[in-house]
Amino acid sequence: MYRLLKAIVRLLLPLLMRIEVIGKENFPEKGPYILVVNHLSVFDAVVLLAVCPHTIRAFAAAKHRRNPLYAPLLAAAGSIWVRRGEVDRQALRGALEVLRRGEVLGLAPEGTRARGTYALQRGKTGAAYLATRADALILPVGLTGTEKVKECLPRLRRAHVRVVVGKPFRLPESGRVRGHKLHEYTDLIMYRIAALLPPEYRGVYSQIPEQLSSASEQESA
Repeated sequence: MYRLLKAIVRLLLPLLMRIEVIGKENFPEKGPYILVVNHLSVFDAVVLLAVCPHTIRAFAAAKHRRNPLYAPLLAAAGSIWVRRGEVDRQALRGALEVLRRGEVLGLAPEGTRARGTYALQRGKTGAAYLATRADALILPVGLTGTEKVKECLPRLRRAHVRVVVGKPFRLPESGRVRGHKLHEYTDLIMYRIAALLPPEYRGVYSQIPEQLSSASEQESA
């Protein structure tokens, strides 16, 4: 079912947007890994489905289970239902199982879509928690342009969507990491994403550490 959905998306997306992918060679050969990305619109997921060479198991808000349009699509994609605004231990166990099976877990550490300026918000600790518990590789991805698809459609224009895939990395430690360390590692993940984005999208992570900033310039050139 996922392959069919992927084929349909790849067929239809060029009608809605022009997708530019930078750093496609940075995708690992296989899972497990955690794909982390900034969140701009409902089109983020379909863009990643089209460009990622692997099956992505992503978190989806539990409220969409009753949506007649979203629910079947999210179920077909093998999404992990998560209750936002609380620690959903069942969803976390499901995510860890995805990684144990050698698959790809996709999530937006912000937890919700950026609105207004579409700049990065403070990241939540879920990605860092899962990465340290599973000792998983992390693949940062920066998206721009998906927030413009809806406004371009009535004008019969295709939005320019840019996908920048960064180099995969691991956090400095693994295991039962808690407290301030999880927040520290969350910021590290978010800075990796921010380094792949134009300055106006970086939000609270605009002051990128120099070593990450210089590396991102080479990746996005």
